[in-house]
Amino acid sequence: MPTISMFFGIIIRMYFAPKEHNPPHIHAYYQDSVIVINIQDGEILDGKMPTRQLRLIQAWIEIHKDELIANWNLCQNGEKPFKIEPLK
Repeated sequence: MPTISMFFGIIIRMYFAPKEHNPPHIHAYYQDSVIVINIQDGEILDGKMPTRQLRLIQAWIEIHKDELIANWNLCQNGEKPFKIEPLK
């Protein structure tokens, strides 16, 4: 699962597997916390994350939604996703 971005100790990854289950989502890691978040609406699909980091991730998703959907489509076609600018 490639890392597509890292910021403030948070690692963002997307499964690189054709036909990954919908809805489009990312996997985020921070220390011992792991979360799966819907790209479309920023809702938590699975896991837990400290509130501060969750808000940072959701803000990053909102800023980069088009790029994330493009990456999702690449992954669905068996292609490797590209890196996305971190939150600054």
